[in-house]
Amino acid sequence: MKHLLTACMAGLAAMLVAAPAAADIKVGVIYDLTGAFAGGGSKAGSIGNKIAIDMINERGGVAGHKIVPFYADAQSKTDVAINEAERLLNDTKVDVVMGLFSSAQCVPISAKVDAAKKFMWLNICVATAVMKDKNLQYVFRAQVHSDQYGEASCQFVFDHAKAKFGKEAKDIKVAVIYEDGPYGSGIASTNEQKCKQLGLQLVHKEGYAATSGDLSALVTKLRRAQPDVILHTGYNPDITLFLRQAKESGLKWGALIGHGAGFAQIDKLYETFKGDVDYLYNVDPVAAQLLDAKTLAPGMGDLTAEMVKRYKAETGGSEVPTHASSGFNQAWIFFADVLPRAIKSHGGFDPEALRKAALETDIPVGGTIQGYGVKFYGPGTPLSGQSERSTPAIMQYVKGETKVVAPAAIKTADPVLPLPKGHAYAR
Repeated sequence: MKHLLTACMAGLAAMLVAAPAAADIKVGVIYDLTGAFAGGGSKAGSIGNKIAIDMINERGGVAGHKIVPFYADAQSKTDVAINEAERLLNDTKVDVVMGLFSSAQCVPISAKVDAAKKFMWLNICVATAVMKDKNLQYVFRAQVHSDQYGEASCQFVFDHAKAKFGKEAKDIKVAVIYEDGPYGSGIASTNEQKCKQLGLQLVHKEGYAATSGDLSALVTKLRRAQPDVILHTGYNPDITLFLRQAKESGLKWGALIGHGAGFAQIDKLYETFKGDVDYLYNVDPVAAQLLDAKTLAPGMGDLTAEMVKRYKAETGGSEVPTHASSGFNQAWIFFADVLPRAIKSHGGFDPEALRKAALETDIPVGGTIQGYGVKFYGPGTPLSGQSERSTPAIMQYVKGETKVVAPAAIKTADPVLPLPKGHAYAR
């Protein structure tokens, strides 16, 4: 008996020694680290994404599996982004493709990944067109989508027409300008539909190439139209060009409302325009540090504080833009909620297990660091793979600080509307 017990113990020891370590989970992370989109928010998003991966690995990975990231630079070019996605999937053989800032990149890449039955988790790109009527099965996005941006800005103008502008909604003149990629076009289309639905007066709508070197013709048309409010969707270089040429030509307005991307990079705009960009608005998922942690699920405040600390240490700056929160938040949702369930309930992290786990996600409002919840529309629905619980916020920049002015439940300040007298762009 003693010999049998010894033999069993020896055999068990041998099995433990021989047991293979849990397989690494390979994640391909794609952002624009160079080119025009880098400074427009993509680099900030990539840093937030990296912080999430680092923190997950420091905590022991996911169910014993280490996350091994493979970072790729899309160089602000759609063709490069597509090539990098294909390289990561086919050569590096990553288990998940994650990231992506530009909607112009997300549209073709998500279609390719889904057709190949590989798994993709979108972190920042917001165009509704990425998901709408595509019936994607293996692509998921917890992020806010662009239809929500366009609706929010028009509703905001409508809600403040009488109290702030002293006009009926039908007398408020609105101009919609936008970069003509999927991102800008999607938001502009919703701007047009929603503003008209609310009875606002649409006096001009025009798109332009984000790489345009001259927007003076557009500025001239806006001077003729004399809008009270300009709704603008663009990236950093084209926003900078527009603001510069608008000031040079004497274009004035009551409010300028941006929609994410370049408008989320307020530090970049302040570097160039100083106080001239005070009182600009931005519709976006809220920067997590602006929320009251008491309104969120337990632990979310601590998570935000750690993300902010690490982001500032990484960049040496004091501003933590919305895109940093988005890059971190989306990655954290995947690694902390979806991936563990795929491994424990569906046997691993192959695309089918990840798909099933994603469809079971049920995070209530307040359950993420950006305040919104996560539950995905299912197959066969118009927005299959998109979260139905995502919501944007409206923020205003005042003397270098970001104030949340809508929705009412999370606002930290009342909006300044229209621009105060003496402002560079005020009527």
